[in-house]
Amino acid sequence: MSDLLLKNALLLDVTTGDYTEADLRCADGRIAETGHGLTAPDDTRVIDLAGARVVPGLIDAHVHVTASTANLGTLGSMSPSYVAAHSARIMGDMLSRGFTTVRDASGADFGLADAQAEGLVRGPRLLFCGKGLSQTGGHADFRGRGEHLKDDHPCCAGVGRVADGVDAVRAAARDELRKGAHHIKMMASGGVASPTDRIDSTQYSMDELRAAVEEAEAANRYVAAHAYTARAVNRALEAGVRSIEHGNLIDDTSVELFLKHDAFLVPTLVTYWALKEEGREFGLPERSWRKVDEVLDAGLAALERAARGGVRLAYGTDLLGGMHRHQNQEFRLRAEVQRPLDVLRAATTGAAELVGLAGEIGTLAVGAHADLVALDGDPLEDIAVLADPKHVRHVVQAGALV
Repeated sequence: MSDLLLKNALLLDVTTGDYTEADLRCADGRIAETGHGLTAPDDTRVIDLAGARVVPGLIDAHVHVTASTANLGTLGSMSPSYVAAHSARIMGDMLSRGFTTVRDASGADFGLADAQAEGLVRGPRLLFCGKGLSQTGGHADFRGRGEHLKDDHPCCAGVGRVADGVDAVRAAARDELRKGAHHIKMMASGGVASPTDRIDSTQYSMDELRAAVEEAEAANRYVAAHAYTARAVNRALEAGVRSIEHGNLIDDTSVELFLKHDAFLVPTLVTYWALKEEGREFGLPERSWRKVDEVLDAGLAALERAARGGVRLAYGTDLLGGMHRHQNQEFRLRAEVQRPLDVLRAATTGAAELVGLAGEIGTLAVGAHADLVALDGDPLEDIAVLADPKHVRHVVQAGALV
């Protein structure tokens, strides 16, 4: 792998919000040095950015790279090779939009992660959890009311597995960890895409939630929990969950618990916007589409409440099917209640802290992975520079121009 030297850049320190006019040299996949008038070996590729703004590679902490359709229940009946082919396309598009690392929130497995790491698939670095854990009738139980059989065979694609009771939850968590899961995903409330639950339901007992947290912590991993209502969110936080996914209906007690447990909120505003606009076109069943309104308007208020209260935030999108192309729109939506810099921090330093890679990704510091995005405008002045992928001039991942 040849080294890379970027000349005449404006490098953003996301922590301070300040730009520095400097060159940046990448070597062996890492940021080797920054400064003025840098030189490099003869075989180094040199690009003159002529004053372009450079930000760290973006991190999306809630994706489903296997979700080629919004009808998640059909994934389990698809050929795994067909799902993988769709995933490769979805991941490649994410990288082109500036996302150099993503955290998959159920569906992706070690095969896709290995393929990306080995260069077989063009896409972001992939942090996976395998299949999310769901109780019977929970958010990852996609059986209709008249269906009674379920197939949790590990060869099958799909985003979830059903586990009921403390022992079964422990075994399921251990099994996903055995396969290399970076985190465990649990369904702690009802959701939009599932056919038989209510959004305002709580799911899993406290003992079941704690069992998964114990298993994750034993493996130096953590639990991410799907939850909407304050009741569901607060139970999950009390059980020791590290990140709450969505959280559209949190209350002030939720904010206190986030702070007490040093947990993260990962709002996913864009998915509700997209599901309302296009969900049925891309396979979302009518019954699920009618649930969207219950969480759509509340999401922005929840983000504002959390940000005002000092909750740690990470960027997430949760898009499905043909709606993946709206991944950057989350920047625009969040900017309605946050400063552009704070939204960018959620997609860099905040997400890096959540996934345990602070200092490794989400930063332009020397020694970090050489993941960065060159933009043709200033995202701190105009959020559209991040919200519209057309402003992405170059994407560098692990020191390579991609």
